[in-house]
Amino acid sequence: MTTQPNINSVFLVSGGGKGITAQCVIALAARFGSTFVLLGRSSIAEPEPVWAAVCDDEAALKQAAIQAAMAEGQRPKPAEIQRAVNGVLSKREIEGTLKAVAQAGGKVRYLSVDVTDRTVLIAALNGIRERVTGIIHGAGVLADKSIEHKSEADFEKVYAVKVVGLQNLLECVAPEQLQHLILFSSVAGFYGNVGQADYALANEILNKTAHLVRRAHPRCHVLAVDWGPWDGGMVSPELKRVLVERGIDVIPIDVGTKLLADELAAGNLPTGNLPAGAHSAPQIVVGGPMVAPAPEPDGELRTYRIHRRLTLDANPFLHDHVIGGRAVLPTVCAVAWMVNACEQRYPGYTFFSVDDYRALKGIVFDDSLADDHMLELKETSKSRDELVFEALIRSETADGKPRFHYSARVTLRRALPEAPVFEAFDLQERAPVDGEAFYGDNTLFHGPSFRGVDRVLNVDEGGLTMRCLSPEVSVEMQGQFPVQTCNPYLTDVQLQSLLIWAKRFKGVGGLPLRIRGGQQFRRAKFGEVTYATLEVVSSSERSLVADVTVHDADGLVYSRVTGAEITLSARLNALFEQNWLA
Repeated sequence: MTTQPNINSVFLVSGGGKGITAQCVIALAARFGSTFVLLGRSSIAEPEPVWAAVCDDEAALKQAAIQAAMAEGQRPKPAEIQRAVNGVLSKREIEGTLKAVAQAGGKVRYLSVDVTDRTVLIAALNGIRERVTGIIHGAGVLADKSIEHKSEADFEKVYAVKVVGLQNLLECVAPEQLQHLILFSSVAGFYGNVGQADYALANEILNKTAHLVRRAHPRCHVLAVDWGPWDGGMVSPELKRVLVERGIDVIPIDVGTKLLADELAAGNLPTGNLPAGAHSAPQIVVGGPMVAPAPEPDGELRTYRIHRRLTLDANPFLHDHVIGGRAVLPTVCAVAWMVNACEQRYPGYTFFSVDDYRALKGIVFDDSLADDHMLELKETSKSRDELVFEALIRSETADGKPRFHYSARVTLRRALPEAPVFEAFDLQERAPVDGEAFYGDNTLFHGPSFRGVDRVLNVDEGGLTMRCLSPEVSVEMQGQFPVQTCNPYLTDVQLQSLLIWAKRFKGVGGLPLRIRGGQQFRRAKFGEVTYATLEVVSSSERSLVADVTVHDADGLVYSRVTGAEITLSARLNALFEQNWLA
């Protein structure tokens, strides 16, 4: 078991003299009092130029540099002046970092060395590397361009610092010697980002390296942190304004540095012993996708055909959605497939609604499962603000006949409308029932991935209200149906309200048939308390039609479904009891 850092720990920190990595080092020094050897390409050996002595900001430095050059009879180019000023600013920032680390309680040393130069790096670390107990790889550079405009030199510059730099560090200090290996990755590697193909690739290699090193050296605390944009460092005030306008959150420096310190404090402790907010996985994501501005769509209406081979092995969550001993694709996963595919065609547009959804013939994972399923998307209308698709999922039988599974109309919008407030909700508890009771008596057949009904607060012939708290479904469990804008695992839980009401008042189970309409105004998250209010529209011995509104404790709506219909049958009671794979 790895211990948390302490005063005897010695960290090698690439890119540690400046920017966000420097801020993290200062926070770690304050928390643990360790020793930090900071590595960076900038030199601080030479004294500042005389002309810089009385200048405090960049503008004053530029003016002083120009005047000094002209006094010597030179006619400096703007690029030359900028390089001179950058050298002064870099030296001052590094010296400020060294002072701040020492004041925070750590010991610190700075080495001017390029981590991509293996020979120079080994020489610089002579006499030091034997004492190193941890590596923090924070170095990185950007060369943002559309991929068709990137040069080989652009790629090498970005790739080398991240990947070659890490390789060289691990050759200087063997992983078996380390107690901590912390890699500063990026959400660009996890989600991708326009103009950063090289940066995304390099950071994803860091992510995969973290998993490999963790597996090979379980006693070392290995962590790749996929950081989103910080409120500082590479994010200028101008870029921050752009990010805010695009709805992308920036990470406050105090929040990000504390998160890192908490992660190091947790070490490789078992999950049950972790401090609040800490993780045991070798990779975490801190931030959301860097969504690009939506491009203007052209006027051409296109048709797309997307093929997918569905298997039980590729979708572990299906073990938690078994009826009559056979895994069945949740109807919400069919919706998610449609929605995700539409969004992937038009980055920057967001799922808003699904209308006229029909479950025609469900996909069952048995001998009848087709080798290939096709999603057909037909664009029916396009404007700057809204895109509409007709979606159909189909396959072929063994004798070549078409088999239609699900159909719907999907609408994406450039900007979602403001979430409405649902006023007709009732959170009063009247004969409440714990959610586990419904999973225990087979009212609900769902396994752990879908067990999010926390408590039914009240129920009568007109409807019910239930509190939902869904466990997180890991990316590995999600398989071919990952959570994006649409979260099928949460939606399934909310629609379980129809099954609870049907069993209570009709005594039978039900399966989805159609949904007249559904809208999503904002996203709910795993581990977040939501409420689902079901209002019965009509019911008979064979069917139930209801509206379901998902909202918070104040009534602010996440999503709503209107005209959700399930077909009822006493035969399903026995099938719900067979909720494990035969």
